[in-house]
Amino acid sequence: MSAGSQDVYWPPLRTIVEAFPEVWTADRWTGDVLPSVLRLAAGVALAAVVGVALGTVIGSYRRVRAVCEPVLEFLRAVPPPVLVPVIMLFAGIGDAMKIVVIASGCVWPILLNTVEGVRAVDSVMSETARSYGITGVARLRDLVLPSASPQIFAGLRQALSIGIILMVISEMFAASNGLGFTIVQFQRSFAIPDMWTGILLLGLLGFALSVLFQSAERRALAWYHGLRDATRGSS
Repeated sequence: MSAGSQDVYWPPLRTIVEAFPEVWTADRWTGDVLPSVLRLAAGVALAAVVGVALGTVIGSYRRVRAVCEPVLEFLRAVPPPVLVPVIMLFAGIGDAMKIVVIASGCVWPILLNTVEGVRAVDSVMSETARSYGITGVARLRDLVLPSASPQIFAGLRQALSIGIILMVISEMFAASNGLGFTIVQFQRSFAIPDMWTGILLLGLLGFALSVLFQSAERRALAWYHGLRDATRGSS
């Protein structure tokens, strides 16, 4: 559709593709793409640890859930980009700030899905585990987390897409490298085809990460998909 475009802001796709290898050299991959991916991975990992830990506690205890749910709903409604200036005050302008920004947005889908997954643990299995004396860490490891894992992975899938967006936004504030920083620099210097190559790279990165995550999810939840397929086949 853009092949015959004469608009300086909407260059033909051919022009963008031709500029891609010239813009994204080995130095840019190591200096901009790799730091962005590492920040994204660190932010999502931090959100996963916090979200699963808090979600397990909140989902396991009704009183804790009753106290925390209003606060969680309030905090969840605050857009993470709004928190960037606040986070910069105590985390500075380095990588720590960017990782915290990513984690602050990614934690909510993980936490809320974990809460729902823990609450949905089969009551019969829970009573059976209690009858056999399976409590504490063993119950958490062998019953609660496996039962909640489909919901947890659903939250992680949502968090990954949110994390990519926040990765770019965080790198637009007081940054010296990264995909978001580089795209803004291209835009400010009116290097429009170069800017579009960065946007194209972000799309490709998101697609690649989605494929990798789906592959990891299929492996981790092979038992769940097999059980679901068997249930469908029997019905």
